[in-house]
Amino acid sequence: MNKLHVFILSLILTCKFSFSQKLTHEVYFDTDKYEVPSTEKSRLLLFVSSLTDLDIESISIYGFCDDRGADTYNLKLSQQRADAIKTLFSENEISEDLITNVDGKGEVLLKIVDEKSVLKIRGLNRKVEIIVKPKEPKEELKVVKVEKKIDIPEQIKGDIKVGDKIVFENILFKTGYAYVTPGSKKTLESIAKALVERKNIYFTIQGHVCCTKYTRDAVNRRTKKRNLSEDRAKYVYDYFAKKGVDKKRMRYMGMRRKFPLGGDPKFDRRVEILITYVGKENI
Repeated sequence: MNKLHVFILSLILTCKFSFSQKLTHEVYFDTDKYEVPSTEKSRLLLFVSSLTDLDIESISIYGFCDDRGADTYNLKLSQQRADAIKTLFSENEISEDLITNVDGKGEVLLKIVDEKSVLKIRGLNRKVEIIVKPKEPKEELKVVKVEKKIDIPEQIKGDIKVGDKIVFENILFKTGYAYVTPGSKKTLESIAKALVERKNIYFTIQGHVCCTKYTRDAVNRRTKKRNLSEDRAKYVYDYFAKKGVDKKRMRYMGMRRKFPLGGDPKFDRRVEILITYVGKENI
């Protein structure tokens, strides 16, 4: 086997290993607490942001305590810490369907390296471990038949009546944020152009989020406020206004997670318009 063959073989093995690797992150807690400290929360949100474009198979969350409490106390506290992290994932649009384990493991036994390290070691044992397993790439390509759909600008130009709802299927939002992905900008621009030309319709822009519990809204990571669905609707409202759509024809509102579509969570991070008035002619 020559050097080129050896290099190619090592490259293939490296690629296979990298696909099977798991991503990990640790969150540290104060003594006897399960609220996530602000600095740790910021670190966690950076980690969550790195998962946006990752195809995830599963997420495991394990809580731990230091060795100073009783066993029953440590088990309860470690579970509370794991639950707190799960809640933060949900609030930031990470689907709970991906979370397969949320377990409190109790105490981590103290392994003393030297007397000066005891406090530091205990601090590192008050933690939650997060393990993210990516899906391995599929080797076979499947041919999927896609039904041809009328694009949104054509829908706007066509027969529309009060109560009709037009879902912006190709307008996708960055996870946890109110702005659209780069690939959605061109489509949004074509929709705005169609609305400028079709002057006799009035509508409400409705924003939605994915993955939160009990129809709650998600947190906008930029503003730290729990009104992400409204901010997404306002983003589209402001964009349309900038492109020339009369503000008198529009209003916007956040729908939180009241109406999930099912399927891939990314499609619940969406905006749609509800037609509220149609004039007799395009004036």
